[in-house]
Amino acid sequence: MSRTVKKGGRKSPLKNVYISSIYQNAGKTTVCLGIYKALRERKLKTAFMKPVGQETVNVDDHNIDKDSYLIGEVYKCRKRLKDMSPVTIGPGYTEKYIFHPEGAMLREKIQGAFKKMARGKDVIIIEGTGHSGVGSVIDLSNATVAASLGSKVIIVSEGGIGKSIDEIMLNKALFDMQNVEILGVIVNKVLPEKYERVKKALTQGLRNKGIRLLGVIPLDPLLISPTIGQVMNLLKMELLSGQGSLNRRVKNAIVAAMEPYNMVHHINTSGTLVITSGDRVDNIMAAVTAHLVTQSKSHQISGIILTGGLTPNDKVVDMLKKSKIPVLLSPDDTFTVATKVEHLICKIQKTDKDKILEAYQLVKRYVDIDAILAAA
Repeated sequence: MSRTVKKGGRKSPLKNVYISSIYQNAGKTTVCLGIYKALRERKLKTAFMKPVGQETVNVDDHNIDKDSYLIGEVYKCRKRLKDMSPVTIGPGYTEKYIFHPEGAMLREKIQGAFKKMARGKDVIIIEGTGHSGVGSVIDLSNATVAASLGSKVIIVSEGGIGKSIDEIMLNKALFDMQNVEILGVIVNKVLPEKYERVKKALTQGLRNKGIRLLGVIPLDPLLISPTIGQVMNLLKMELLSGQGSLNRRVKNAIVAAMEPYNMVHHINTSGTLVITSGDRVDNIMAAVTAHLVTQSKSHQISGIILTGGLTPNDKVVDMLKKSKIPVLLSPDDTFTVATKVEHLICKIQKTDKDKILEAYQLVKRYVDIDAILAAA
């Protein structure tokens, strides 16, 4: 499907780039945020859309995909949110669809939104949903949508060598079936200590398969660090104190089930989240003391979670409030809370200005934007 845009009195082909991945949460949105800004800095008129969204927010009585909303807010293009997010899938929709298919109508809706978004643009970035087959149940797999829009695809993978190449080839196979061209691959979240070795092996390994490596992005702790406020909201916890400090980032978490003199040795980095039973006053006091006596922010904790539905006595609560440390309450036991925190996935939000800037800096430094533009 050929698209052209008029530029400087002549018609130039619209560069139409579809960002897919090997699975959910591989870093597509991070890549889209960075590429979008990089293109704008090159004075290219850029549009964004996510044809099929699963996680939504309600904006003006419309369900809008969260990633489209994020891009719209960050880059001031939210006036076109309905076209940026033409199809959203709510609970129960897939089962309903199975008995009443409407694939042609959905594809027509997506294509109509695409035409509107692409009008007058030099580049359009299209973000997929998960791996190449996601959406097949409603006849809108990433491969099907990319084919219907005439897109070229970038596959985002996570760090590794053998497993990454295997999964890239598996995803590529479905795009091949739809005659969708693979622009290349961006590998994300590579451990810094393995970066050079992984990059070298992936460059050659993908070249052996006829696939271009467009970038290798190292794992950045900031991008996987939620704020204590985000932990509270996502895990539906109650706030006991520290309302004004909920923007502190959680960089690591410890379970304070040992004796206090052992626990304090684990509070050795900035942004430690202490998880302890609400009746362990000794460990609560040790955490607060370690936080207050340090002469630098490098050893300050990000917050405390009191578990078991237990709250210390009024004097301890008063001390916690005066410390201004965010303290959250959970009815769950300590192990359950620690497990939830460990597996917490917190997508970039519009208030995460530090993460948004970091996403751009990573893409600018590690992704070959010029190669993408040349091949798109």
